[in-house]
Amino acid sequence: MPTHDKVIIAGDFNIHVCCPDNLLAREFLNIIDSFNLDRAITGSTHIKGHTLDIILTCGISVPNVSCMDFIMSDHKCILFSPELNGNPPESKANFMYSRVFNSSTAANFGNIFSAPLVLNSDANSILSNFNSATARILDQIAPFRLRKVQNKNMPWMTDSIRNSKRICRRAERKWKASKSSVDLETLKNHMNNFNRQMKKARSDYFSQLINTNRNNPRVLFKVINQLSEAPHTSNLPTSPVICEQFANHFINKISNIRSQISITKSLSPPFLPTPPARPTVIFEDFQEISPNTLSEIVYKMKPCHCSLDIMPVRFFKEIYGSVSSHILFLMNTSLSTGTVPDDFKAAMIQPLLKKPSLDPSCFEHYRPISKLPFLAKILEKLVAEQVISFLNKNKLFETLQSGFKANHSTETALLRVMNDLLMAADSGKISILVLLDLSAAFDTVDHSILLQRLKSWVGFSGTVFNWFYSYLSDRFFNVFIGNSCSSKVKMTCGVPQGSVLGPLLFSIYMLPLGEIIRQHNLNFHFYADDTQLYLSFKPGDLGLLNNLNSCIADIKTWMAQNFLQLNMDKTDVIIFGSVEARHGVASKLESLSNNVSSSCRNLGVIFDTDLNLETHVKSVVKSCFWQLHRLYRITPFLSKKSLEMVIHAFIFSRLDYCNALYTCLSQQSVYQLQLVQNAAARLITGTRMRDHITPVLASLHWLPVSFRIDFKILLIAFKALCGLAPKYIADLLTPYVPGRNLRSLAKGLLTIPQSRLKTRGDRAFAVRAPTLWNSLPEEIRLAGSLPVFKSLLKTYLFRCAFNDFIGS
Repeated sequence: MPTHDKVIIAGDFNIHVCCPDNLLAREFLNIIDSFNLDRAITGSTHIKGHTLDIILTCGISVPNVSCMDFIMSDHKCILFSPELNGNPPESKANFMYSRVFNSSTAANFGNIFSAPLVLNSDANSILSNFNSATARILDQIAPFRLRKVQNKNMPWMTDSIRNSKRICRRAERKWKASKSSVDLETLKNHMNNFNRQMKKARSDYFSQLINTNRNNPRVLFKVINQLSEAPHTSNLPTSPVICEQFANHFINKISNIRSQISITKSLSPPFLPTPPARPTVIFEDFQEISPNTLSEIVYKMKPCHCSLDIMPVRFFKEIYGSVSSHILFLMNTSLSTGTVPDDFKAAMIQPLLKKPSLDPSCFEHYRPISKLPFLAKILEKLVAEQVISFLNKNKLFETLQSGFKANHSTETALLRVMNDLLMAADSGKISILVLLDLSAAFDTVDHSILLQRLKSWVGFSGTVFNWFYSYLSDRFFNVFIGNSCSSKVKMTCGVPQGSVLGPLLFSIYMLPLGEIIRQHNLNFHFYADDTQLYLSFKPGDLGLLNNLNSCIADIKTWMAQNFLQLNMDKTDVIIFGSVEARHGVASKLESLSNNVSSSCRNLGVIFDTDLNLETHVKSVVKSCFWQLHRLYRITPFLSKKSLEMVIHAFIFSRLDYCNALYTCLSQQSVYQLQLVQNAAARLITGTRMRDHITPVLASLHWLPVSFRIDFKILLIAFKALCGLAPKYIADLLTPYVPGRNLRSLAKGLLTIPQSRLKTRGDRAFAVRAPTLWNSLPEEIRLAGSLPVFKSLLKTYLFRCAFNDFIGS
């Protein structure tokens, strides 16, 4: 693992890296990729045409590399000039108006606040009275003040450290004047004392910051980026003109997409059979919100502040006891009258550069980040809980939709898809996976179609329907950059980005698509706006491809009629089977033939044609070693406990992501992942490379990678048996029922499906999970609750992994 910020490795490696078929060259290139090293030369460096001399770099750009013949050797002379210069950005001071809150502000607010509740008033009046009363009190106890804000490069500096620095400066001046050895020794002692204080203060500051935000990944990533990377600033000026240009860019982008959809819609067939609306139960009125329910939601909501809020969210939670009756009256009035306050329909959009390396002057490189008022999100949360309860009770959700649903995740969605593909491969079938891509799907949703779907598909009527009609009507947004803001821009389509109800409304909007796909007898899975279609068939049944082609055509037509744009250029197709079978199938895919690839990224996991996830493992290993390289640089700033916490956030989050799919991995791939865990353990403990790693992992109480995979599989199996997993996962597990009354009936065993080829089928979840489950001790299988099961299972697997060190 590289231990420096910038590295250049150059020389004659005597490896033919220009020959990818060479086993040694292929393994060498894999090592280079794992350590995130770049090759600066790819051409011939030998008189016989091979590439033997290599320049490897990390953190350094080598733009100009040239080769010239050298008469004294059969190798060419390589000339290059690396770019080593870099100037850090200057820290700038600016001024801003803000309220100053202290420890007594909340108590003063509670003593002063007294806004009368006006009965028989609408939600807009209630919110207006509350905001005016709150603003009046805040102007008294915490008025706006102009403050100078300056970037603090060393926030851990204390008065004691500053005094030590003055002593060092004084000792330095004395030594420069006298040049005596005694004054020099005194200066060294003062400098050593100052450095020790600085190191300890810096370590304590970042350790406390990481420990406080251990459950906040956003802050953790920000802290690590601050420590390990040079700060970068966007050259985007903050002016109302730029804000207006961004607002026009975002609104024109959606208008162009909808205009293209309208053209496609006019050219599509005039009639597409619409799936019949399912019988529904009517949802007419919301339930009244109780004080306890509202308090629970308020304190659980994340403190995300928006400039539209009348006060900071943290301060609002402190004074909530004084204003709870007003907030409760506002929420119940909105739900009972079916109206949403106008101020709750506003959004502030902040442009965010997608990657620091992109050109900040191009608007296409920015992602709109939407922020909504905190009270608006509380109201949406109250509505969402009642709507989700109604949909679940009446089974109106799409079963194969895993986005934004309890007990569902990308891992459960990919686990079902991977299981079906592995079982099909075990049966000797060819499989095709199509990943459909939508352009700005949330932003092009048509409001009239969505309201019709709420009425005909899920049975909203009365006050509930009126509330959603008010919620979608007259919405607007402003773009803000720094202290500048654009004018209001009306939103005529789309579900609100950054809202609580936006994903739920989009899932309802997409309900008919599942019925259309079922009519073509295809397997599918949804995750928000990501759609996966897959089909398995015998090598001789190529006629089934007509179902896939006709399904794609119907999906295009349906999406055009519903103002959704299917982006065929970004739609990926991957075929699983032998090389000959893949070529024969690809030629019959009509419009999808040009989209066939050997690997594709599916919800963060890279699928390949061999279903062995080797490409994905290489990507994970490369990413993890790069993160370890960054973390190595900040080890002097962190305590051991804080460093371990950061490694869990940055390394194990990558190793454990969707590791339930790793049942199909080869031993070589598992070994590569294990090397990452070993490197992380050595980084924390300072263990040398030559020392044995197993006792180190045991001392850290870390399960090896192979056992972490088994732990995840068994955990999902337990959740599926206890109703804590999606139904499509629970359907893969069948409890063991003997033919007659035996003692094994009460042992909680699972039936292991028979695998025909005993190759890939044994690695599918439907086979692998029951096999592991039946091997567990009976007391673990019959655990009464999830926490007890996890504790017993982890202890059992830990003893299995490190039996030589801690005993049986």
